[in-house]
Amino acid sequence: MRVAERAPREHDTGMSRNGTTSARLPLDEEIPRPTFRRERSALKRGLWPVAGCDEAGRGPLAGPVVAAAVILDPDNVPRGLDDSKRLTPERRELLYERICARAQVAVAMAPPARIDRDNILRASLWALARAVAALPVKPRLVLVDGRDRIDVGCDCEAVIGGDGLVASIAAASIVAKVTRDRLMTCLGSAHPGYGFERHRGYSVPEHFAALERLGPTIHHRRSFMPVAIALGLTPEKADDAISSVLPL
Repeated sequence: MRVAERAPREHDTGMSRNGTTSARLPLDEEIPRPTFRRERSALKRGLWPVAGCDEAGRGPLAGPVVAAAVILDPDNVPRGLDDSKRLTPERRELLYERICARAQVAVAMAPPARIDRDNILRASLWALARAVAALPVKPRLVLVDGRDRIDVGCDCEAVIGGDGLVASIAAASIVAKVTRDRLMTCLGSAHPGYGFERHRGYSVPEHFAALERLGPTIHHRRSFMPVAIALGLTPEKADDAISSVLPL
């Protein structure tokens, strides 16, 4: 793919001792942050409420997929919203409290049994639709992170990379992530030795060692290859999705 050339800016070049210009490294571009522009545009068109939704936990070997839907207050949008993966745990917790205090929020979960039955993508979309349906008011427009729209009985737009672009989706990503992390911490207390409170069920050496030593729990996804192998299932009976390459 060809990239359009542009004229050099003043800070791109410098003067060498012999009077010729030499290229300088470009300044680092600022990472774009989520904005409320899409929601405000919909509001101006008379489409309100607008809900953003996202999920957390598609990749782990254990635990549910957690989906969240959020309708932000146009006059009280929390500052600092961002893709949950770009925030520290402490910052996520702080924003989680602010979102829940200022917005309308709903959460839904797809348990491992549904993931094993339907596959991870269908289970995630099901949970997202359930989260939207659980909102205290029915939205007229839903903005969902990713490529797939969901069946919510109103207009729905899929936004690739939406958790880093759209404020309400970013808020939903934070709610989903914090909710799931808290749940996995509880599962860590209920099942000592697996380290759920540290790795949240993801594919890490500590988790693989626990699977080999202790075997899977009822919270493990039997259709994911490492868990299927730990159960002695043949690869044909396991989902061919590799958890380590699935999105968070």
